[in-house]
Amino acid sequence: MGFLCVWSAASTWSVAASHAGTFDLSVTDGSTGSVPCRIYLKDRGGKPVHPPRLPFWRDHFTCPGRVEIDIPGGRYAYEIERGPEFRRLAGSVEVPPSGRAQVVAVLTRIADMPSEGWYAGDLHIHRPVADMRLLIRAEDLHFAPVITCWNHRGDWALKDPPDQTILRVDKNHFYDILGGEDEREGGALLYFRLRRPLPIRDASREYPSPMKFAELARAEPNAWIDMEKPFWWDVPVWLASGKADSIELANNHMCRSQMYESEAWGKPRDRTRLPPPKGNGYWSQEIYYQILNSGLRIPPTAGSASGVLPNPVGYNRVYAQLGQDLTPERWWAAVKAGRSFVTNGPLLRVTADGNLPGHVFTAGNGGRVTVRLSVRLTSNDPVRRVEIVRNGEVMRTVPAEWNAQTAEAVVGDLGALELNASGWFLVRTIVDNPVTFRFASTAPFYVEIGDSPRRISRKSVTFFRDWVDERITRIKKTVADHSQQLEILRYHEAARAFWDKRLSAANAP
Repeated sequence: MGFLCVWSAASTWSVAASHAGTFDLSVTDGSTGSVPCRIYLKDRGGKPVHPPRLPFWRDHFTCPGRVEIDIPGGRYAYEIERGPEFRRLAGSVEVPPSGRAQVVAVLTRIADMPSEGWYAGDLHIHRPVADMRLLIRAEDLHFAPVITCWNHRGDWALKDPPDQTILRVDKNHFYDILGGEDEREGGALLYFRLRRPLPIRDASREYPSPMKFAELARAEPNAWIDMEKPFWWDVPVWLASGKADSIELANNHMCRSQMYESEAWGKPRDRTRLPPPKGNGYWSQEIYYQILNSGLRIPPTAGSASGVLPNPVGYNRVYAQLGQDLTPERWWAAVKAGRSFVTNGPLLRVTADGNLPGHVFTAGNGGRVTVRLSVRLTSNDPVRRVEIVRNGEVMRTVPAEWNAQTAEAVVGDLGALELNASGWFLVRTIVDNPVTFRFASTAPFYVEIGDSPRRISRKSVTFFRDWVDERITRIKKTVADHSQQLEILRYHEAARAFWDKRLSAANAP
């Protein structure tokens, strides 16, 4: 498997010295010496080992490339990962009582995304700021804004944030220590690129409206507002306001070893039509496609919620194409332009006639656009197919032949796309994983033809207008204070007017 056993870790239990062994792990990339990584180490009963003084979350810990710990003698299973650009390693080791077990693990790259101009970010992180330098290097995650202001929790209650909140680890790794989250009854909005935290500590479950804080954020010229999941109840209001920059298509209900199958307090899906374990993932995609079908161009993003949900940092990530010069400003600009793809596994690079996602193809009245796609797909998981999605429907499924040795998938001929009407298309792949929704999706490509450059679907607009009405009914039932209710509802009434106006402009079924 490309590695020689040499391992190390530690446990939280105490053990008599006569029964303790030492686990000694070194992880290298075969050329540059030790490399940081993420490690899952479990005893025979499946209990995770938690080394002291190293970042630990739920079932894994992070190490700088070498760790040595005393643990009870016995057999241990381990997995070693370093984000999706490195091959996963797995094995087992016997730790002798009063002895030493050594494992030297060699991680090999299956892709070098920065060399291709792609840089990854995770927009939902709740890990301690003090651990971030190690965490992002261990995941080879290039940009990581950290949530340090989360409703009544946060780092800035008793002190002001520093003037410089974006910290550089090395040439290709940055993190930002001033991310915010407003998570309440309508769902969660994430805030980035602010100069000061928003005053959300005293907000109740419904009051004031999340739009109040979105308006405050928008007063700052560089603010970025991310809709944390497509199915949150207030998504139609956020869309109608025009204040949101992005939406998390790869969100934290998708976890490394499980799915969170409910929609929590969001709009529930039809579980008969979209059953577990992948139903919630398909629901997120369906709603995103409805957004695009409404003529709104919102780029997709990704977030893992490591530190709250069981994901490691960077499990859900968005890759942005920058060329060779990574700066946080250029990264945000590329995400805004849709030069991106989202993933929690496969590395899906697609161009259309040499153009990146986000590109707009145009033709005059009566014209058409003919496009040929080029796909490169690398994955630790077997991938069997890619799909071309046009205006919310899978228009073509193309087989992929995955090579376990190279981790590359050879994708069949996608053919030419003949497009004679305005709309959008994207490319996705979904892994056959039995417990979670593991996938990759490009951001959309857009098509503008003739005098109706944006396709606006009546069905999709009606979907969001009806959703607003459902939310209004819920607010009227749950907010007893009449003045507060009126203040909250004015945003939803404005959203209903937005969707009504958009329905009158609809030009497609």
